[in-house]
Amino acid sequence: MTVISTLKPADGRGEPRMDREALDTLLKSLRDARSEIGRVVLGQHEIVEQLLIGLIAGGHVLLEGPPGAGKTLLVKTLADVTGLSFSRVQFTPDLMPADITGSLVLTPDGAGHDVLKFQPGPIFTQLLLADEINRATPRTQSALLEAMQERTVSAAGTSMKLPQPFCVLATQNPIEMEGTYSLPEAQIDRFMFRIDVGYPSAETLASILHATTGAEQPVARRILTPEEILSIQALVRTVPIAEHVRNAVALFALATQPGAKEASKDVQRFVRFGLSPRGAQALVMAAKAHALLAGRYNVAIEDIRAVLMPALRHRVQLNFEGSAEGVSLEGLISKLFEHSVKAAS
Repeated sequence: MTVISTLKPADGRGEPRMDREALDTLLKSLRDARSEIGRVVLGQHEIVEQLLIGLIAGGHVLLEGPPGAGKTLLVKTLADVTGLSFSRVQFTPDLMPADITGSLVLTPDGAGHDVLKFQPGPIFTQLLLADEINRATPRTQSALLEAMQERTVSAAGTSMKLPQPFCVLATQNPIEMEGTYSLPEAQIDRFMFRIDVGYPSAETLASILHATTGAEQPVARRILTPEEILSIQALVRTVPIAEHVRNAVALFALATQPGAKEASKDVQRFVRFGLSPRGAQALVMAAKAHALLAGRYNVAIEDIRAVLMPALRHRVQLNFEGSAEGVSLEGLISKLFEHSVKAAS
């Protein structure tokens, strides 16, 4: 399926139009991909949807949850369904940046001489699983910064482009914190979503036990191609957003920043970091992807509301006083957002 070629030009005024049949085909592929992942990863409908939103919005996703909750299965199934090349790096304290990006090695040439040649690391893939990312040192964690922002790797004096699409799915375990290194704010801000993966309900767990302890294991079928993912990512960017919705996001971002004049007394007192401009961009892109996945070609306030928590729970941080007072971060975020919506309308 060639999606981009069916998109019609912008009539010279910058407003893109698209073929209705192409849109229907895209939405059906997305729904089929979501269903196929859900057939293997049971009882995680909301998490699967958020993961797909992160991918088609061109973002990276941090999965946080206890061991055995299905984080790795989720990522592998996503790779199977989308056809993206896949690499897994187990982050450990002795992992070095070159173990991820690659390094120069001596290689014999045709004349029998040894020459230095760059050997690409596992980051040269389309879907990278950074497993237990907080177990590596900050120096090694920072090896991902350029790749996540610029989609390039600089090594041996050369900047090299990564395969497209490129997406980092990182995991971390909130229980075993001994011997870990907290991700710096610059690293955390590069993740579009932080998705909390918890244990399933008793009913879902019973279904998992039935599906995974028999002679046959469920295997996901390939539904999409990397080229289609790129086309969908391009399409997401064309989803229009009304001015009052965009203004509400801007007011909301300022309202979360403790140093801004728009900040409330609660924010000034309890918040350490607010939403950055990059975070506001991620919020809008995620809302566009949510609208498209829901079958609409415009962004509504409800789309922003739907992606608010996964886009902000790792970016907006309480200070010591806020944590000590037991302030609900999600409650504070919701209150600020609803106030901003009213102010922008």
